[in-house]
Amino acid sequence: MPEVNLIPMIDVIMTILTFFIIMSMTLSNFQSVDIRLPGKGDGKGNSAQSNPVQPLLVGLNVQGQIVLESGIADRPQMIQKVQTYLMQNPQGVVVLNADKDVPYENVVQLLGVLRDLGGDRVSLAIQ
Repeated sequence: MPEVNLIPMIDVIMTILTFFIIMSMTLSNFQSVDIRLPGKGDGKGNSAQSNPVQPLLVGLNVQGQIVLESGIADRPQMIQKVQTYLMQNPQGVVVLNADKDVPYENVVQLLGVLRDLGGDRVSLAIQ
């Protein structure tokens, strides 16, 4: 009596089914969010973007000393320098560069002082 071998038929049916599942997934309409990404622009920009203000770098070394562009400073000198910089540069930002071996408590404390002076114009540099 002849036997019907079902394994090849199941393989063919599964292949056809897989094909139709994949095709239905690629042809279906995906819902997407309408987002307009900014282009690279024409390179002209406005004057604020074409002449960016250099950030004021405040450093904190391993010894816990505050380092400015002019050298080591104490806290009142740093506060005066930051206030002067922020008043002269409305678009300027203050960046805190702390040594990786400085205790995090000291970094947070100095960052809090800078935040009180500059609000959201203060950043912590990381690498």
